[in-house]
Parts: sequence; C-alpha cells; structure tokens
Amino acid sequence: MKNSFDEKILDEAHQWIQQKRNVVLATVIQTWGSSPRPIGSRMIINDKGDFSGSVSGGCVEGDVVRQSIELLSKPENFKKIEYKVSNESAWEVGLACGGEIAIFLEKIHY
Repeated sequence: MKNSFDEKILDEAHQWIQQKRNVVLATVIQTWGSSPRPIGSRMIINDKGDFSGSVSGGCVEGDVVRQSIELLSKPENFKKIEYKVSNESAWEVGLACGGEIAIFLEKIHY
C-alpha cells in the first residue's frame, strides 16, 4: 500500500537534492510507552534547517533538526538518537509524557 505522506516527504527530499541541498532522513525506529508518532514515521531536514514530515512533536523535532544539521557537518553518514524520560534533557525536549523514542538519522547523498 502506498503512503502518500511518505511519498510527499521523499518527493520533497528529491527536489532538495536536485537543488544541491544536503538532506537527512529521520525515521522513528523504536517507541516505548506514550509516543506521539508510530514506528516508521519520517521527517526530512535540509542543510538550511527546512524540514517536512514529523517524528514526534514540539521540542523533540527542534532537537532532531539541530542534530541533523550537526550530522551534515561530520564525516559520519548516520546516527541513532534516543529521547528518554530518564535523560536529563527529557523535560527540555518535551518528553514529559512518559514515552521514549529512538530516531535514526541518515544522510541522503546526491
């Protein structure tokens, strides 16, 4: 079954790549407890900080954008990030609901 939301995100990523923008694909790979988005949810981020899609909400997505831009400046091609209530930064990034999520960031090369 086709997911039109994913197709829209990937079409936009393709457009950014054609414009020679560096792009990161963020994908929810694990969830525990309360999570605003299910496993498989996606978001794309370009090197200007523009993004499309959703992997969580609020401050978590702001941090995903920040970490994606950081990843683009490094030699690594991927990174796994986790947001847990037990982390010191949990309240800062908006995980006060008791849920935990893991997000996989990967560069898309043109």
